[in-house]
Amino acid sequence: MSDLQTPASASAAGAATSEAPTTATAASNASSAQATGGRSFLPRNTLLRHLLVLVLCAVGAVLLLESTDLGFNAQVGYVAFYAIAAGGLTLLTGLNGQISLGHGALMAVGGYTTALLLDVEEPLPLVVVFLIAVALTSVVGAIVGVAAARLHGPYLAGATLALAVGLPGLALHFDDLLGGEQGLTVSTPDRPDWFTEIIRTLSGNPASGVKWIAYISVACLLVTYFLLANLMRSRVGRTWRAVRDQEVAAELSGINLGAWRVVAFVVSAAAAGLAGAVLALVVRLTAPTAFTIVLSLSLLTAIVIGGLGSLLGALIGSALLVFLPRLLRDAGESLDMDAAQAAEISYVVYGVILVLVMLFAPAGLVGSVRLALMKQRARRAAGRARG
Repeated sequence: MSDLQTPASASAAGAATSEAPTTATAASNASSAQATGGRSFLPRNTLLRHLLVLVLCAVGAVLLLESTDLGFNAQVGYVAFYAIAAGGLTLLTGLNGQISLGHGALMAVGGYTTALLLDVEEPLPLVVVFLIAVALTSVVGAIVGVAAARLHGPYLAGATLALAVGLPGLALHFDDLLGGEQGLTVSTPDRPDWFTEIIRTLSGNPASGVKWIAYISVACLLVTYFLLANLMRSRVGRTWRAVRDQEVAAELSGINLGAWRVVAFVVSAAAAGLAGAVLALVVRLTAPTAFTIVLSLSLLTAIVIGGLGSLLGALIGSALLVFLPRLLRDAGESLDMDAAQAAEISYVVYGVILVLVMLFAPAGLVGSVRLALMKQRARRAAGRARG
């Protein structure tokens, strides 16, 4: 039997350990049917359920982008690349238990690969460019995953922190190829005629370049979350939970801990590579300053706020990262503060909000809501048992 093949006993171990995980990830990993007492209007089949959610989210995204201005469309692009990377990171940290502070560097690999492939006279199709960026980042993730497979806790965080600090700096040493401190300007692909016709038919709005990039970003986000959601609910996801919750029991059941940790790191790196490619299109620039340790910490903040192990939590946390500071800054300017004061106050208030979330919702926003629903269900069940 291959080391990466999940034995039958591994499924039992995953099921057993998933019944008593840590509080934060237990609530986030619970399905909506479990949280609401087993009632769900969605199909029971996982693939069909996720397909239905994908279609509904796609319709909602179209309505959102067509009912808002170009400034909001651009912000949606920012949310998309944050959420793609955060989705991969929440799989790695929340589902497999590995802490990574180097996902900003992995995004740099995807971003620079995209910029180089688009900076030619006849660039490859955008889908092919994205696939190459994802593949190259996955290779880098595999190398890092193999090196860090035996590290845990602060040692793993320190190793990935070194990656986050060192890898973007390569652009300074290969400035002829990677542009040095100034970075590379990304040549965004022109919007096709069919896209212009579809947008004009749907809403009558002009199909600008910003809207085209926003639709590309949202499409990448939806496809990534669809694939990650199916993976997390599959036997692979159950094996990752077993590795996270009970290493000894998982190893005794035949699971190769190191191999499965590497697989989780590769999947997470692939998501980070796609996020970097989307970032390159949205920002239209790849430079070392865009991939600093601050980016990695922001991604970690997003998944902690939303709830470890939850894709919905990763999306909510990413949206808060983009919109909350801007909303606070606008509120400060409405109170007759100048732009500099409003920006400073916005980050102070933003930090206070983060601290409050950590104190009063330690399982994250999604995890805390699901945990409350599960407790309510347990109380109802206990009341029926006494009655």
